[in-house]
Amino acid sequence: MSTKVIIVGGGIAGPVLAIFLKMKGYTPVIYERSMAPTQAGISLMMQPNGLRVLSLIPEIVENIPGCPIKRFISFSSLEDNEEVLVDNDLPSTVIEKEFGFPMIGVRRTAFHKLIIETAQKHGIEIKWGHQAVKFEQNDNDVSVTFENGETTTGSFVVGCDGLHSNTRLALFGHEEVDFTGLIQMGGVSPTPPALQNKYALVNNFGNGKHMVTYPVSENQYSWAVTVREPEAKEDWRSMDSQKQDEVKKGPLSQWAFGAGELVKTGEKIAKYGLYDRPELKTWHKGRIVLLGDAAHPTSPHLGQGANQAFEDVYHLMRFIVKYNPDASQPDTELLTKIFSEYESIRIPRSAALVKGARKQGEVRVVEGIEACKARNDRVLSSVRAKSELLATLVLL
Repeated sequence: MSTKVIIVGGGIAGPVLAIFLKMKGYTPVIYERSMAPTQAGISLMMQPNGLRVLSLIPEIVENIPGCPIKRFISFSSLEDNEEVLVDNDLPSTVIEKEFGFPMIGVRRTAFHKLIIETAQKHGIEIKWGHQAVKFEQNDNDVSVTFENGETTTGSFVVGCDGLHSNTRLALFGHEEVDFTGLIQMGGVSPTPPALQNKYALVNNFGNGKHMVTYPVSENQYSWAVTVREPEAKEDWRSMDSQKQDEVKKGPLSQWAFGAGELVKTGEKIAKYGLYDRPELKTWHKGRIVLLGDAAHPTSPHLGQGANQAFEDVYHLMRFIVKYNPDASQPDTELLTKIFSEYESIRIPRSAALVKGARKQGEVRVVEGIEACKARNDRVLSSVRAKSELLATLVLL
């Protein structure tokens, strides 16, 4: 009888993990709280470390419905200092060559559709409308009860249920999420004339604000503006039409270098707070383990959120295959060994990236002309140091 694995969460990490488990002889079942795939979220920056993991699944990477990044461009948009700070082709001439994979911008909904369809092609069952609320385990298995009253039992559980993880709550109790002090507004827009045929990841540095934008298709750019504001809910759903119009007609619409044009023409603009959580010393208890944002939620300033989840998948699967190669029913002692070795690799790296992402946000969003000019000088210095740039953007 095949070993059943309960995956809590059908977002970005859960389906990818399920495919790997299925390929290795397990029977994964995904339980997702939403009633159907959601439209929440804007875009993802797929980086070489994440793509390397995805490349182990046939027909994923070549079918990502996104746009490869060819250039890095940075602008200063200060009132008395509008200039190009950086314009280079490192993504296509250095990153892709050194790491074997490009950087690809993609709409989150389009990528999610791809991995859900791929999971279904592998015969993986996805149960929508199942929010996990209770976990009970013994030496042989784990039972999960859902808000709808249903209960299921499996060999072990992997919690891939994001920042507001019920799996994490069940394991470690209530924790306050850490608001970073920054909020973002973002959307997807037609490519403005200033960025036509650039295929560039663009940073636009203003006074008290920062925009990052990159192509997600041949004719669309995703963008996000980061500013300091009082706490906002971590909710990636679109603002109502009146609030979207206020953003489109507000001060951000006057930004130079195509940034204002992106704001004016934005679709489904969302506003959300940026959060992370305190570092955990362990990600598992017994037969239950965490993965992705459930284990190490991060602010988005390094573009590594999804990529780190895929690294989690790779290393968890590496130890599952190493210690349980025949996909048989593992006992709790064996699972403890698997989960402990997975954590020993992943906790230090993910913790460093969470801290690095928060620091990057702090560095990008500064106020006052002198502070902004000092920030812009640091941007120039870091770009000149190629090794530092690669370490910041592509952490393998």
